[in-house]
Amino acid sequence: IDLQDLFGLLLHKAWIIILATVLTAAVGFAVSFFLITPQYESTTSIYISTSTGSENSMTYSDAQLASQLTKDYEELILGRTVLEKVISMYDLPESYESLKKRVTVENTTNTRIISITVKDQNPQNAQIIANSVRDAAAVHIKDVTDVEAVNVADVANLPEKPCEPSVPKWTLLAALIGMILSAAIIVMQYLLDDTIKSSDDIEKYLE
Repeated sequence: IDLQDLFGLLLHKAWIIILATVLTAAVGFAVSFFLITPQYESTTSIYISTSTGSENSMTYSDAQLASQLTKDYEELILGRTVLEKVISMYDLPESYESLKKRVTVENTTNTRIISITVKDQNPQNAQIIANSVRDAAAVHIKDVTDVEAVNVADVANLPEKPCEPSVPKWTLLAALIGMILSAAIIVMQYLLDDTIKSSDDIEKYLE
């Protein structure tokens, strides 16, 4: 492989690479802007208190144990009891598995704060469902565990902009794919082409 010839070939075919990059970028923009339904995210959070006395009397081990138990709380939030209650409450036209895919539960490291995020095509629905999941989860956690209280840390926000798709990201990704594929095709054609095209090739390859 003559790297100098290969580099020269890529420069000679640069117009093809640029054209492919522009075309795929346009396709990525069109798909993300016109074909993919925007999704909105709304997030609410709860604070789980496990102390039996005042907060000042809580020991370090109590706080550590409470932080570890948040994994259990996350599973309770995503359980059938909570999500099916929300589905029944609003008569949502979806199954438990479908709603579970749209709900994300995260625990901030070394805290007892749990964030609940709901994704939906409608920003108002995302906000309503997030608040409903939070309220249903608070009741269920207190019924199942020995926590003292589950308090609202933040109410669900009304999203103003969609979280996905990211039009710039899709456009850039499509452009990169077009550039790489077009360059790869040109290189493959160069490597597979063993024809003699000039007297210089005869001298070069046959000596």
